[in-house]
Amino acid sequence: MLAVILLIWQQQKLAAFFGIVTSPEQINLNNSTQIATPDLGRRHQLTYQEWVEILKQEAKVAADQRPPHLTILAGDSLSLWFPPELLPEGKTWLNQGISGETSNGLLNRLKIFDRTQPEVIFVMIGINDLIRGMSNEEILDNQRQIINYLRKTHPTAQIVVQSILPHGAEEASWKGRDKLLAVANSRIQELNQQLQSISTKKGVKYLDLYPLFTNKQGNLRREFTTDGLHLSPEGYIVWRSALQIYGEIELKSQQEEDGKRLKVKG
Repeated sequence: MLAVILLIWQQQKLAAFFGIVTSPEQINLNNSTQIATPDLGRRHQLTYQEWVEILKQEAKVAADQRPPHLTILAGDSLSLWFPPELLPEGKTWLNQGISGETSNGLLNRLKIFDRTQPEVIFVMIGINDLIRGMSNEEILDNQRQIINYLRKTHPTAQIVVQSILPHGAEEASWKGRDKLLAVANSRIQELNQQLQSISTKKGVKYLDLYPLFTNKQGNLRREFTTDGLHLSPEGYIVWRSALQIYGEIELKSQQEEDGKRLKVKG
């Protein structure tokens, strides 16, 4: 899967360069058929609560309009900055990311999209917890609660927990570089292993993105990041490729199995 995704990255990078990447549907706060593409530039000046209010509005539109194949991105700035034009096609995407978000913050605002009816919910959270000095136990406990809440509130949705990504280590130029360097990538790998185990026990999917983004030293590859923490367009193309392949292989097969069970019960 790793080799295939990297090959697709090369192909899609060329396609994006020549301007032939098409856009998926987005949710719009107006009464259109698309869901709102956020004004990300303006969001730099928003407070956390103002951010939450905007996400509430977008989730309300999704709940009222019930767009087809609704898929939710829940997480921090890595999810937030996912370029809309690079999200996999054939789905309606609702981005519920907030810059600087922690696992506790995400847990406390999951209710925002309670009324939506997503097919899939992708969760990526944890790097800001590590930067802020939280213990692995605290992070994993929040992750368990997030999984439990989503399974209970969205019983028909497929929940996909995504691994925490590595950082650029000594090559990082992010403004919080010192705090970032205090978190070893080996610790992130260990945390991801535990997160995978929890996902398996809870009966949800786990998407291991970590190896797609690492170099030989186990750090975030230079071409996939802007500052050693956040992703470059190339990084998002790799993530997009992983979501595409995962959707076709894992999620589609699961949907088919669920459909067969319903027919047998009927």
